[in-house]
Amino acid sequence: MDLLVSLVTLVQDAPKTEVFDFGFKNAMAAIGAGLCIFGGAFGISRLASAAMEGISRQPEAAADIRGGMLLAAALIEGVTLLAIITCMLAIFM
Repeated sequence: MDLLVSLVTLVQDAPKTEVFDFGFKNAMAAIGAGLCIFGGAFGISRLASAAMEGISRQPEAAADIRGGMLLAAALIEGVTLLAIITCMLAIFM
């Protein structure tokens, strides 16, 4: 949190030049893309962990659990990809 506060005060105190704005925008987009990747990986890992635990508790429902897990993992991956594309557009536009 202190890092975020120091970045905000740095931006407020810095002179308004095009070079600084472009660099700050790229840095924030890179941090956003990293957070998107971390969040997607964390979500899929939690999903897989819960699915494996569910299959171990009830092996006869393995096909249903696996199907639901794959669908949810695909949705998480799609949202993560969309967020990364949004961050990349912030850099190039």
